Amino acid sequence: MRIGLVVDSACDLPTSFLKQHDITILPISVRIDDALQVDYRDEAATLAFLHSHIAERGANAETMPFTVEQIRDLFLQRLVIDYDYVFCMTITKTRSPIFDNAQQASFAILNEYRPVRAAAGNHTPFALRVIDTQTLFCAQGIIAVEAVRLRDAGEGAAKIRARLEYLALHTHGYLIPRDLYYIRTRARMKGDRSVSLFSAALGTALDIKPVLHGSRGETAPVAKIQGFEPAVQKMLDFAARRVEAGLLTPTLTLCYGGELDELRALPGYAPLRETCAAHNVEVFESVMSLTGMVNVGKGAVVVGFAAEPHRFE
Repeated sequence: MRIGLVVDSACDLPTSFLKQHDITILPISVRIDDALQVDYRDEAATLAFLHSHIAERGANAETMPFTVEQIRDLFLQRLVIDYDYVFCMTITKTRSPIFDNAQQASFAILNEYRPVRAAAGNHTPFALRVIDTQTLFCAQGIIAVEAVRLRDAGEGAAKIRARLEYLALHTHGYLIPRDLYYIRTRARMKGDRSVSLFSAALGTALDIKPVLHGSRGETAPVAKIQGFEPAVQKMLDFAARRVEAGLLTPTLTLCYGGELDELRALPGYAPLRETCAAHNVEVFESVMSLTGMVNVGKGAVVVGFAAEPHRFE
C-alpha cells in the first residue's frame, strides 16, 4: 500500500526532511496590506520576509489556509493517483479552519476519486484520514515524524492511524514569545482578548515572559519568568528533564522565529542537545513558519515532544 502524508505549512519541520520523505504541504497564504506571500515552508523566503519592512506590520496580517475546494483539487489532481491511503495532519482545529476544511473536502474526495484513479489505470480503493494534531508550531512535527517512521517500517494504515491519534492526545508544545505587545495586538486581530493591555504593559515593563503550553487543543500560560533568556533556559531545561524521564517517541522538535544560529546560542540549547543525544532522541530544528511568525512575532522559541501528562516546573 502506498501511504501519503500531508501537513499544513504551519507544521515546523526542516524543509529537507519534508522533501526527503515526500510530505505534501497544504500552504497557507499571508496577506499584509497589498503584499501576499504563500507559505510553502521555504525557510529562505520566510527569513527574507522577517528581515523586510513588511515584518514590522506582521501583527495586522491576514492568514488564509487552503479552502475546501483547493484541498479537494489537490487530492483529485495528484494524491488519489500517487497514493492508496493518505494521512492529512493539521494544526489544532481550535486555532485554524484547516482541519474542518480538510474534513469537509474528504467527503467530496471519497465520492469522486474512482474515475480519476481508473483513468490512471488503478481500480483499487482510495482512503484518507484527517487528523487534528491538537497542537501547533513544531509540536505538530512530532506526529508527522512518527508517521514517517511507521510508514517506513511497513506498518499498515490501521496501526498508523491508531498511533497518530493516540499521540495527538499526548503531544506538547511550549512557547516563549519575545514581544507581549505583539502577541496582544495579534490576538485582538483574531478576536482573542486573553492578553490585556495592562498585562502586556506590565509584562513588558518588568520583562516578564510567559511560558505558553499547547496541548489537546488548548493553549494557556503555565509560568511567568523574568527575562527572555532565563525563561528560555528554564523551558529548555524542563524539556531536557522530560527527555530523561522518557518520551513517547524518540523525537524532539524546536523552532525559532529567526535565524537558527540565534536559537543555538540561547542558554539551555546545548545541554538539551546533549541530553537528547545521550538518550537517543533525534532533534529536528527549523525556522518557524511564516504563518507562525505573524501570529506570535519574531524571536519566539518553541519546543515540542510527546509525553505522558506532566506539570511544568
